[in-house]
Amino acid sequence: MELKGKRIGFGLTGSHHMHAKVFPQIEKLMDSGAEIIPIISNTVKNTNTKFGDAQEHIEKLETITGKKVISTIPEAEPLGPKEPLDCMVIAPLTGNSLSKLANALTDSPVLMAAKSTIRNQQPVVLGISTNDALGLNGVNLMRLMAAKFIYFIPYGQDNPHNKPNSMVADMNYLPETVKFALKGKQFQPVIITHKG
Repeated sequence: MELKGKRIGFGLTGSHHMHAKVFPQIEKLMDSGAEIIPIISNTVKNTNTKFGDAQEHIEKLETITGKKVISTIPEAEPLGPKEPLDCMVIAPLTGNSLSKLANALTDSPVLMAAKSTIRNQQPVVLGISTNDALGLNGVNLMRLMAAKFIYFIPYGQDNPHNKPNSMVADMNYLPETVKFALKGKQFQPVIITHKG
């Protein structure tokens, strides 16, 4: 399935070191003709880190997509009934947001957009980045793995010896995962040997 003309929401949450890996994938989606609606979590909006200032990330996202970011829950709400998406991507998805999504908590613009997309029975693609995927958050990961309309960018352990519970999506698979999700299929294999 081609992505030309598809309306894709793209949500960023606070795994800031992953943003540099995600931005090129957003550019690929744009190059394929998709319309990208940028959405950010409260953490992305308000937190400066060693990986860049919040405003720098926002400006980069707006430059790539040509659209102003959605940064409040009221701004994200119309993505349900009034301005529906063909697909919603959350990448990176932190363990914190993963646990909230798995337990139906909607306290950020990104999670509101995901909830609205699921409500419309459209696919939500997740690119995890969490130090706790094989720890206490494992139950939430598996809950989402079994959920309807949820698809995962292939992921694996990024540092099994020093961070044995950590799992991270390989963002290079993002465009293909979106294409499969739009057909109602999970891109395989979903659990991979992570190459960094």
